[in-house]
Amino acid sequence: MRQYSPDLTPPWKRNKQVPEVPAEPDLVVEEVGTGFCGAVVRVEKTAQGPTVTLEDRFGKHRVFPMEPRGFLLEGRPVTLVRPSAAAGPARPARTASGSMAVPGARARVARAGRIYVEGKHDAELIERVWGDDLRIEGVAVEFLEGVDDLPAIVADFDPGPDARLGVLVDHLVPGTKEWRIAQSVTSEHALVVGHPYIDIWEAVKPASVGIESWPRIPHGQDWKTGVCRSLGWRVANTGEAWQHILSRVTSYKDLEPELLGKVEELIDFVTA
Repeated sequence: MRQYSPDLTPPWKRNKQVPEVPAEPDLVVEEVGTGFCGAVVRVEKTAQGPTVTLEDRFGKHRVFPMEPRGFLLEGRPVTLVRPSAAAGPARPARTASGSMAVPGARARVARAGRIYVEGKHDAELIERVWGDDLRIEGVAVEFLEGVDDLPAIVADFDPGPDARLGVLVDHLVPGTKEWRIAQSVTSEHALVVGHPYIDIWEAVKPASVGIESWPRIPHGQDWKTGVCRSLGWRVANTGEAWQHILSRVTSYKDLEPELLGKVEELIDFVTA
């Protein structure tokens, strides 16, 4: 008597085998059901089965069951499994900005488009967190000496469809001088965005620098000097203070979301 398989599902409709991938720390995956993309930060054993906690580039955490075919790795379905206790340290799977790392990638020839930021410190911070991404995309970052020069710089740059210009401005709050200058830029090939902080220093999370909060400096005083004085840092050398702050920034997790979103918006605009 002929024996038949108990599985009557046609072969072409059966789920194909997918690879099992250890849920190592910093592995970046996308959850199939929600589209949430993030890096693995924790794997836990629960009564309902193992779960994995993912963290997106804005620091948001979500917990998901480790179901078969439940995640995408580089666009392909995988089954996450608990990592072996004997496994060595995971290789970083993403850049400091939270993007997928591309090992061995060579820098692209620079585009005609540019991103301008307001000051050397701003440029150094952008390079520290987004430098790998910008080199792959071929986007150069230059800095303004001051926002007052913006209209002349935009006119001289003459942005166009193949040479877009993105500008990041400090303290871009409605009603301020910075706001009025930004509003004067009307080219469809130029995008001016900003963060609400008086200086880029404030865009670094206080906890990352080892302080409770950034001090409030009375209007009319030099902000950086006032910060150094309030925190007991050397007032005579604000550049030294900045290098201390910058050294505490290792990834996007050390920056405030208000800055993260604006920089990502500029990169998308210039590379579109």
